[in-house]
Amino acid sequence: MAATTGTRLFTLFRGKFVGNDEYGNSYYEGRGAAKEGKRKRRWVVYKGIAEPTKVPPQWHGWLHHTLEAPLSEKAAKRFKWQKPHIPNLTGTQGRYLPPGHMLKGGKRAANEADYEAWSPNE
Repeated sequence: MAATTGTRLFTLFRGKFVGNDEYGNSYYEGRGAAKEGKRKRRWVVYKGIAEPTKVPPQWHGWLHHTLEAPLSEKAAKRFKWQKPHIPNLTGTQGRYLPPGHMLKGGKRAANEADYEAWSPNE
């Protein structure tokens, strides 16, 4: 779902564009000085469906006022050992189903920890 009309208008009149991330999300900060004892408001306008798990760490830190400015592209570069982002698929057809789940046939490999009923005659 794209941004609502209210969000678009608020962003147009009150927001100052700060940057984009690799997913096409746009980041904004309130114009003008912050009110006394308050911080400037920061927000994200998602590209396509609002998927909060697609906010990269450098932008997450900026949104939550942990960082004054988002990290540069060079500082935010991924290491070889880092995996690419996978969105949260809970509630969708792509969700994780463990082996033996009813929707995967309900069969799993036998395990030595499986329960065996006790019989007094044995």
